[in-house]
Amino acid sequence: MSVPDYMQCAEDHQTLLVVVQPIGIVPEESFFRIYKRISAVSQVNVRDSQRVLYIRYRHHYPPENNEWGDFQTHRKVVGLITITDCSSAKEWPQTFEKFHLHKEMYGSTLYDSRLFVFGLQGEITEQPRTDVAFYPSYDECETVEKRIEDFIESLFIVLESKRLDRATDKSGDKIPLLCVPFEKKDFVGLDTDSRHYKKRCQGRMRKHVGDLCLQAGMLQDSLVHYHMAVELLRSVNDFLWLGAALEGLCSASVIYHYPGGTGGKVGSRRAQGGSLSAEAGNRHRPGAQEVLIDPGALTSNGINADTSAEIGRAKNCLSPEDIIDKYKEAISYYGKYKNAGVIELEACVKAVRVLAIQKRSMEASEFLQNAVYINLRQLSEEEKIQRYSILSELYERIGFHRKSAFFKRIAAMQCAAPSIPEPGWRACYKLLLETLPGYSLSLDPQDFSKGTHRGWAAVQMRLLHELVYASRRMGNPALCVRHLSFLLQTMLDFLSDQEKKDVTQSLESYTAKCPGTMEVITLPDGLKLPPVPFTKLPIVRSVKLLNLPTSLRPHKMKSLLGQNVSTKSPFIYSPIIAHSRGEERNKKIDFQWVQGDVCEVQLMVYNPMPFELRVENMGLLTTGVEFESLPAALSLPAESGLYPVTLVGVPQTTGQITVNGYHTSVFGVFSDCLLDNLPGVKTNGCTVEVIPALPRLQISTSLPRSAHTLQPSSGDEISTNVSVQLYNGETQQLIIKLENIGTEPLEKLEVTAKTVNTKEKLYGEFLSWNLEDTLSQFPLKPGKIATFTVNIKVKLDFSCQENLLQDLSDDGISVTGLPLSSPFRQVVKPRVETKALNPQESSKVGDFSHVKTLEAILNFKYSGGPGHVEGYYRNLSLGLHVEVEPSVFFTRVSTLPATSTRQCHLLLDVFNSTEHELTISAKNNEDLILHAGECQRMAIQVDKFSFESFPESPTDGTQLANAKQLEEERQQAKGLEINSKLDICWKIPSLKREGEASVEGVLNQLVLEHLQLAPLQWDILVDGQLCDCDVVVNCQVGDPVPLQVKLTNWSKHSVGPFALTVMPYQDYQNGVHNYDLQDAITFVGSNTFYIDSVKPTKDSVYFGALLFLYTGDFYLNIKFHEDNCSRELPLSWLCLPSVHIRATEPVVPTKL
Repeated sequence: MSVPDYMQCAEDHQTLLVVVQPIGIVPEESFFRIYKRISAVSQVNVRDSQRVLYIRYRHHYPPENNEWGDFQTHRKVVGLITITDCSSAKEWPQTFEKFHLHKEMYGSTLYDSRLFVFGLQGEITEQPRTDVAFYPSYDECETVEKRIEDFIESLFIVLESKRLDRATDKSGDKIPLLCVPFEKKDFVGLDTDSRHYKKRCQGRMRKHVGDLCLQAGMLQDSLVHYHMAVELLRSVNDFLWLGAALEGLCSASVIYHYPGGTGGKVGSRRAQGGSLSAEAGNRHRPGAQEVLIDPGALTSNGINADTSAEIGRAKNCLSPEDIIDKYKEAISYYGKYKNAGVIELEACVKAVRVLAIQKRSMEASEFLQNAVYINLRQLSEEEKIQRYSILSELYERIGFHRKSAFFKRIAAMQCAAPSIPEPGWRACYKLLLETLPGYSLSLDPQDFSKGTHRGWAAVQMRLLHELVYASRRMGNPALCVRHLSFLLQTMLDFLSDQEKKDVTQSLESYTAKCPGTMEVITLPDGLKLPPVPFTKLPIVRSVKLLNLPTSLRPHKMKSLLGQNVSTKSPFIYSPIIAHSRGEERNKKIDFQWVQGDVCEVQLMVYNPMPFELRVENMGLLTTGVEFESLPAALSLPAESGLYPVTLVGVPQTTGQITVNGYHTSVFGVFSDCLLDNLPGVKTNGCTVEVIPALPRLQISTSLPRSAHTLQPSSGDEISTNVSVQLYNGETQQLIIKLENIGTEPLEKLEVTAKTVNTKEKLYGEFLSWNLEDTLSQFPLKPGKIATFTVNIKVKLDFSCQENLLQDLSDDGISVTGLPLSSPFRQVVKPRVETKALNPQESSKVGDFSHVKTLEAILNFKYSGGPGHVEGYYRNLSLGLHVEVEPSVFFTRVSTLPATSTRQCHLLLDVFNSTEHELTISAKNNEDLILHAGECQRMAIQVDKFSFESFPESPTDGTQLANAKQLEEERQQAKGLEINSKLDICWKIPSLKREGEASVEGVLNQLVLEHLQLAPLQWDILVDGQLCDCDVVVNCQVGDPVPLQVKLTNWSKHSVGPFALTVMPYQDYQNGVHNYDLQDAITFVGSNTFYIDSVKPTKDSVYFGALLFLYTGDFYLNIKFHEDNCSRELPLSWLCLPSVHIRATEPVVPTKL
């Protein structure tokens, strides 16, 4: 026997073999449809008996295997069923002849046969025949099963007769010797009368009767006959047949212990007859006796006619442990015969199936290992495939999954062996797929994204390569791409650098013909291959949704209740809310995106490949809001390390948007990578709110951009920075163009300014503007431009502590009582001793060349469109960097009294700190020219100021801070008023630059007191004419001149009484004053007068008269008497104007 049946199992020993074959040309589909119906009748209850007959059907059975029917009767073809098509009566004789030819192939062993004829109608079909059944068609054959049952009953009748015939053989000692085919030549010439020969014949016949009993459903009888055969054959060392007897004993015991069968088919066997049911509870009882037979039951020829009396219990049945031992013994006997290799192989397979049920995997593997090394004849490729497939299946049944996969892979490779003219690549591919579980491989990449790698990576890669090759030979490039993608994605960590290059090159060559997609590939057998996204090409470590740029971020207008009031919970703080452990990726982000604006998501990626990785068409995957993803292409250097990649897109609608992942195209494979499938990715949340569209404002200015970037304390970013260089006191216009570059109209605009990062004190308004003209152009439609003008005016401190000019007294010039013409100028060279002693600093005096910096932020708050309706706005900031170069300095300030008590001279030492010639002018003054680095003194005659309208400092000591602040405000207000009256301006003609020079920070308290009008106003009238400044009152000698001294009290308190004395004198213009004028002037009344106490806002007048006796220029000096009242008041309060009287001769009228 040369063709093994790998599907054999122990219970097949009780079956009758029936071959079903077609005759002539029968459609394959029709044949197998009938064959399926026939094979469904696999067991039949024998009439008038409790026995069951089991049938094993085969549609192909080698005739040479039939020759072993005497050795094991279940190998003998006892029934033949033929199926044929016959459409006419003319074909019937030829068809019937073919039926007889088929019977001759198995003629020596057949019990009965049947011919099923389809398609023939007429008289022939009406003839009653037992061996032929006629049916009109394959669809009209309802009685097939009934005919098969009748056929099986006829087989049983023959079987039973043969069993009884062999069991009751009365031929004396002449028992025929049953042989296997290769034994016949060995027994030629043997002594047939020897006792040894007779025992051999008895043992073999006893074993043969056991086979017949087992087929006939008599399990206990077969057990007894097998035991007796074992004893007889062991005594004569007939090892081949002894092995067969042991195997028969094992098969009968397996049928008893495992009525469900060992072939893996659920419900394939029925329970045995009632004779076994009583012992069902003991079927797993170990230690059953091998032989429990009464020797008296045997006749002289060794065969008793009726053995039923000796069989009452199942004690002859082997225990489960003994079954395996007997199988081992039987297989060892088979191994002694080279020609019994098929028998040995099938016995091993049967034993493995039993051990699989007993869950004895290690022992089963020993049997399988023995089966692997059994040498058969030269097998065909198909037989090799079948052999390895069955070995794989058996290893799978005993739990040896990797070993099973090993043999399955060998079977797959055998399908495509070079010796096959037409390799079966599809069968190879299918078998390779079946090996995947054994090597811990699946076709789902998700199984490799969690935990450590399972299985041997090297073997897995080899298997995947073989799948790719088989797919290519099948002509399916989509499968090639899918398996190569899977290999690259799941085995990337185990590939060498060269292997990575080779795999990617192969992948690119395949995707050039068939790009990789994210579609599920369904195989013809229904197996589905899930898509393989390249989540490792590149590897993404973090995903961060980025806020919009500062200038584009939306802000919510504050409501009356405030932004921070939450209506969700009555509690100020809740630890449950604060520490909720929700999904990180579902966390909502605290900023918003805007409809229609480009939004960004930053990915930190790196390239694990040893070569440059080109990623094309990389974009975002989102849900919730209609989103236009703008794909990007990037090139990552080899093993780049973490590399930031920004993906952008535009939300088209409003609502909640969730970033689920990203899509790429790498090596021609399109991938959709979801963040949920990337457990190692860090994210700050993936859900963000998209608010309605807002306008976008772009600003451009008339000033150049600044290299200085402002860093405001609030953390806001400045979108644009401009810079300008100005001289101190200069004013410049900043023209700003406001362009609406968005798609929504700009409806609202608010402008605010804030000075930052400066320690300098500013005087006046730094930035000023008028927004009305700009707002008149609103709403500003998309693409339109509006202009906005800002005035930049820098006024820093003009004071300098260096005294570059000598005091007036040092120059020997006395100005006391000298009527000065205004303006008063004095040019004096700087003192030598005021220069710095350090030689390195001798080139400059003071800090005149220091450039000071002013920085401010212009903030544009604007809104419009649907976002404005929802209460959102945007902020756009413009940074202004102003470098202030010094223009002029006031190095010293002082005052000189003027001829009028209501005026004084303000003396300013002015220093030109620029490198250019500069002119400086004041109100009603001539221009003063200053060369570079030159200092000159200028005098400005000014009217004294009344500061009584400013608030007084509080005297309460508990409010010192407020008092200091109030005093500073009063000081500033005084300086501002004085500066506005002076109107000092400078010009640099060569640069055509001009500006103001402010004395606000220059005036000290003493100077302010000198510039302030005294609260006591003294008015002197001579002859009704007010005397002040250079006023000269003319009078005639001999005429009394009225004199009035009027005091007005503008202070807050009562003053007086005062005692005053009028002292006339003459000034000889040489520094000599003559007070001895008793002969020249006489008083009408006393020259001393008194003024009583004067209340606030009240006045008091003294009336007197003078009489001049000679002509000349006279002056009146009115002095206060030193008493308590005059001592308590400042001297400036008691300053009276000088009086100049010119006495002339009286005019004599001319008489005609």
